[in-house]
Amino acid sequence: MASVSGTIMPVAAPLTLRIVAECTVSKARACDLVLPHGSVTTPVFMPVGTQGTLKGITTQQLESLGCHICLGNTYHLGTRPGPELIKKANGLHGFMNWKRNLLTDSGGFQMVSLVELSEVTEEGVRFQSPYDKKEILLTPEKSIEIQNALEMTKRDVPGFAIGGLSGGEEKDQFWRMVTLSTDYLPREKPRYLMGVGYATDLVVCVALGCDMFDCVFPTRTARFGSALVPWGSLQLKNKQYEKDFKPIDEKCDCPTCKRCTRAYLHALFKTDTAALHYITIHNIAYQLNLMNSVRASIISQNFPQFVQQFMKTMYIRIEDYPKWAVDALESVSIKLE
Repeated sequence: MASVSGTIMPVAAPLTLRIVAECTVSKARACDLVLPHGSVTTPVFMPVGTQGTLKGITTQQLESLGCHICLGNTYHLGTRPGPELIKKANGLHGFMNWKRNLLTDSGGFQMVSLVELSEVTEEGVRFQSPYDKKEILLTPEKSIEIQNALEMTKRDVPGFAIGGLSGGEEKDQFWRMVTLSTDYLPREKPRYLMGVGYATDLVVCVALGCDMFDCVFPTRTARFGSALVPWGSLQLKNKQYEKDFKPIDEKCDCPTCKRCTRAYLHALFKTDTAALHYITIHNIAYQLNLMNSVRASIISQNFPQFVQQFMKTMYIRIEDYPKWAVDALESVSIKLE
């Protein structure tokens, strides 16, 4: 509580969750998150800006695509440019000129993704910097200190993250741990499944009760010339697209699909990094639009039918459906046909 001119005033909560709709069959739900930098609708995919930027796209473009929250990475930001410089820029929002919401992690995932550069000790995790090869000791205290320097000092965000499930474990173990977690997490708090970004994984894990997701997948795969589409992906660097004058996806209204053909992107990919920029814009738009469609289906009480159509489009033949996804969906009463 705070006192203003002798009057006791309640302190505004840093995060409030409003459940808009819940699927009557599965554990899927649509929520509104009210945060200090605006509301976020869920389910939501959060693009990853490792060092205060998403590779291949500007913050203005990200905003124009309808993104209301993205990520920063404590380990990488703590290494370069470092917390002191970010403090001088009035936090990560000021440093990257982003007016909307940010989520930062603890840096712990780099114990997995940078395993060849790290050593786990009783003190913490000892890294060799990928930038200048200097040794860095990331202790729990140091991780919190860096996070406090990124717009977090006064934020007491009441939500839950499910971590450690995107490090290469078997999918059958993956989905069982996700649904076990959501079974025990409180209904009134947001549930964030860390490091998940494949389209099938997103749809299935929404059915299992998760609200928030993040992954470098859509931006990283774009840099290899792979464009995400409802039926999988297009490898635009392949020769088959040399004379293909259709957009990446005729039903997509992103700036890339409005202006660029597959043939143009194929030709550009060989000579100009602008191709990666165009594909990145499309891939982020694809992920955001997918989550918007999922949310709309939950609100209209049509989510099980949405999942069935999504799987038919993605895999065409039921024989090609991943067994883990079939089992996971059946566990929440969604039967694929």
